[in-house]
Amino acid sequence: MRRPRLSVPLAFGAALIVAGVLGCSRDPASSSSAPPSPLSAEGAAKGADVILITIDTLRADATGFSGNTKVQTPLLDRLAAAGRVYPDAHAHNVVTLPSHTNILTGLYPFQHGVRDNSGFVLGATVPTLGTRLREAGYATAAFVGAYPLDSRFGLNRGFDVYDDHYPLGTNPEDFVIAERRGDQVIAAALAWWQQKPEKPRFLWVHLYDPHAAYDAPEPFAGRYRDAPYLGEVAAVDSFLAPLLEPLLGGRERPALVVLTADHGESLGEHGELTHGLFAYEPTLKVPLVLWGAGVKPGRDERAARHVDIVPTVLRALGLAVPPELPGRSLLAPPEAGAQAVSYFESLTTNLNRGWAPLRGVLRDHRKLIDLPLPELYNLVQDPHEAKNLFGEDRRTAAGLRGALPAESAWPPAKGQVSAEEEARLRSLGYSAGQAPAKGRYTAADDPKNLVALDEAIHQVIDAYSRHEYERAAALARGVVSERPAMADGYEHLALALRQLERHGEAVAVLRDGLRRAGDRESLRRQLGLALSEAGQAREAVDVLAPLARNQTADSTTLNAFGVALSDAGRQDEAAAALQRAVSLYPEDPKGYENAGIVALRRGQVAAARDALRRALELNPSLPIAWNTLGVALYQTEGPAAALDAWQRSVTLDGTQYDALYNLGLVAAEAGRPEQSRQALLRFVQTAPPQRWGAEIQKARQLLARLGS
Repeated sequence: MRRPRLSVPLAFGAALIVAGVLGCSRDPASSSSAPPSPLSAEGAAKGADVILITIDTLRADATGFSGNTKVQTPLLDRLAAAGRVYPDAHAHNVVTLPSHTNILTGLYPFQHGVRDNSGFVLGATVPTLGTRLREAGYATAAFVGAYPLDSRFGLNRGFDVYDDHYPLGTNPEDFVIAERRGDQVIAAALAWWQQKPEKPRFLWVHLYDPHAAYDAPEPFAGRYRDAPYLGEVAAVDSFLAPLLEPLLGGRERPALVVLTADHGESLGEHGELTHGLFAYEPTLKVPLVLWGAGVKPGRDERAARHVDIVPTVLRALGLAVPPELPGRSLLAPPEAGAQAVSYFESLTTNLNRGWAPLRGVLRDHRKLIDLPLPELYNLVQDPHEAKNLFGEDRRTAAGLRGALPAESAWPPAKGQVSAEEEARLRSLGYSAGQAPAKGRYTAADDPKNLVALDEAIHQVIDAYSRHEYERAAALARGVVSERPAMADGYEHLALALRQLERHGEAVAVLRDGLRRAGDRESLRRQLGLALSEAGQAREAVDVLAPLARNQTADSTTLNAFGVALSDAGRQDEAAAALQRAVSLYPEDPKGYENAGIVALRRGQVAAARDALRRALELNPSLPIAWNTLGVALYQTEGPAAALDAWQRSVTLDGTQYDALYNLGLVAAEAGRPEQSRQALLRFVQTAPPQRWGAEIQKARQLLARLGS
């Protein structure tokens, strides 16, 4: 059996709330009159249902209603045509968790304390829109599409139902994030919505699909073969139809709909492939549409911000807007001369890689980006941010810099990041570790000077995801050479080497990483796994034991420790470690999968079968579990059941060579020569000879007897 490749990132630091609020500033020289209110009547939506839709990674210019002629988004276009569109809307963060925290709390990140996708959890005393509306008598529910919004991060507060039931157990080392497709999210949300409770409803729906990697279902994959990102956007538009069509058609009771994105996607602009590095307009600018009860249709050219969403909803419902919120209702009459000031930041590469922290301010279409190499843009004259005006307009730059919030510590400190959290966020392409703090950042740390390195890291991930492990290893060596104090390069290089069965090299790389990039738990955990695979299980146990015996040990660590104990021949201790994993994390199928492997090694075939079946109940897409179940079924139920399990394994993962080999041998034994022939041919053609040489020779002999 092929040993499970165990995932590697769960502990969070306390979120600090820092004083200082950015709101609106008044230009004393302005004398323009205020335009009329876009709200039909004060509190016109009082008692109405509310639907908040957040589409992950949706660029402001990626829809038909924004003028994009390369994509078809008919449902979103209808919503926008009948609603109010804010073409100058901006986020305050460019990654998922902090941006959604801004949306749901109405606070800036320096107020609520959540600054990145890992290492932070929303404080228990910070109200969300869910808590505010539940206190106002609403039934509340949220349905989210992916791990960055898992309930453990605190956004579940205030929701009667918080549905984050995406499948666990897929291997984050293979850069596959735990997510569910948008149509599945909508189906679950619609089932709750259609229950029609007596009290008004607040529903938040999060669709993750446009996030990289872009893999839209048909027919969108075919239609947008040359623009896969737009294919995901078009698919999301279709997924929303069951929820929005009845509202747009007047078949549902009055509702207020808010549609936005957490951030955009760079798609190569400014050298950034996805998001999380810079805060230029492709990732900071977002779509924002209000539709429904009390909202006048049209375009509103005022600057809009994510912190304005909570005040907008509360005012539309006739509820009090807390004075401590920095935003203002977008449905209230604009104040004459008022200018919205918007703070933004991008901290992922600082907190995880040690690069310079990025923050900035937007006011009156002037944008300051505060970095070692500072930038200033006039977005009216230069919407693509091609001409840096910082050197020639120091007065404007100084004024904007003065509007930056006073932080108690800049950059902010990051909390502990667990093994599971780190691995699952790495599978998104994010770093999620903890970089050593630096006292001073220079131009060498500015992300503009490191964009090529960021691209190289993306290329490593892309090559690894495509199973091009030699290329991934070569690229990762370049990353290590360029930034030897950054842990990402060592981790990616070791992963590729482990897939190439070069376990000794992987061990050496990880030891070097621990010496040069700091004693990070993720490096130590992967070292334990690599030692186990290299046949040094005793040392693997010694490396992993201190991590596993911690009271806060996560599922990933306990699974890794259990595998190492089993490889060291300590099967009873391995079973106990995995039993702890299953008891503490009953929804994670990896514990059951590994418990099944250990049970087989202990000769407890029926127990192995039951544990593996439980793993596959939780997630039926686990090829290692199917392969191991095949072994157990062969001994308990006979060849037919075993063959079905092995066939499922190799269908899910063509590199499950042990399953291919088992399938070929047992199919011949069971009188299924064609099934045997296909499996053995595939095995002979694809299995690495250095590991499977003896089995390949036997497979060739059997193929000869079968007449192939």
